[in-house]
Amino acid sequence: MQVFWFIPTHGDSRYLGTGEGARQVSFDYLKQVAVAADTLGYEGVLIPTGRSCEDPWVVASSLQAVTKNLKFLVAVRPGLHQPALAARMAATFDRLSGGRLLINLVTGGDKAELEGDGVFLDHAGRYEQSAEFIRIWREIIARSHAGESYDFEGKHLSVKGAKLLYPPLQQPYPPVYFGGSSEAAHELAAEQVDAYLTWGEPPAEVAKKVADVRARAAKLGRTIKFGIRLHVIVRETDDEAWKAAESLISKLDDETVSRAQSAFAKMDSEGQRRMAALHAGGSKRTRADLEISPNLWAGVGLVRGGAGTALVGDPKAVAARIEEYAAIGLDTFVLSGYPHLEEAYRFAELVFPLLPRKLQEKLPGTALNGPFGEVVANNYLPRNIATAPSLRVSQS
Repeated sequence: MQVFWFIPTHGDSRYLGTGEGARQVSFDYLKQVAVAADTLGYEGVLIPTGRSCEDPWVVASSLQAVTKNLKFLVAVRPGLHQPALAARMAATFDRLSGGRLLINLVTGGDKAELEGDGVFLDHAGRYEQSAEFIRIWREIIARSHAGESYDFEGKHLSVKGAKLLYPPLQQPYPPVYFGGSSEAAHELAAEQVDAYLTWGEPPAEVAKKVADVRARAAKLGRTIKFGIRLHVIVRETDDEAWKAAESLISKLDDETVSRAQSAFAKMDSEGQRRMAALHAGGSKRTRADLEISPNLWAGVGLVRGGAGTALVGDPKAVAARIEEYAAIGLDTFVLSGYPHLEEAYRFAELVFPLLPRKLQEKLPGTALNGPFGEVVANNYLPRNIATAPSLRVSQS
């Protein structure tokens, strides 16, 4: 199991849809989040992409120098990047970071944003272009280890004699992650990527997607990994967690929700359509309506595009839900919470001890001598995590 955190390059706050409690996106703040994730033992971080975000490659480059082990899941955007240039960027980052790059292939689903970036292809055309892009990207990098060049002539993209002189550390190339809910997305995932990510739908729906992509990949003689993108709201008690969820959307007004949902409805993203359906386009507002599956809450999606669901509950409940998804075949969990700095600590402290042993080995205190935590009355050491009661889950 791999647990990733999130770098909030589009802003951070204690409340969704309002400037109250908001934080400036500065290098100092993003560095705090990244260093916290690195220190706490998260496998890596997802850096979002789009015109509402700071550029992910610039951000990742600035953060790799202040972290030690953290991997960076960074987007390539067909239509914005050319595959040969993206291959050089990836190889350089991978070499300079010591092999800590992961690639997030993003096709995009916001027509207005895409046209503003100069991409005018329809849904089918974008997936055709994405398939050509990632094929060229992979082949250029894979062949670079043997000093070979690559030719490709496609419908949307072509290269002749494409060559990479400085190969990345990871072979044959940094792993490629990708998410999408349409049939075209599932075909692309099955054929070319290393890991398929889904947004946080109920387990039964996620199981259908995993089974479909896995079956398509098997027909091509391939196996791929699976993961999920979720927010988390975890507190020491279930009641506290649900109060925190309600607080997160407590400053929202009807106009803000309506404007957000109107914008989302114009997108041609199947994944966004599925997210909107979970809260009926913003018409569901109560916990009873928004808890769409045990401990799975759709409130974030009232105003946030993309991943719009959160796991809400006490540590044992959240760990149990993660184990439920793991049983489906998911081994990568890309998580986030508001505000991202505090919630990175909260999730690690409350839930990491309940997760598989390999994650526990990364907890603070395993590489240095103690004590850890505040000494009691100048004399007594705090109780060790290993002696605390925990939920037994998969040890693989």
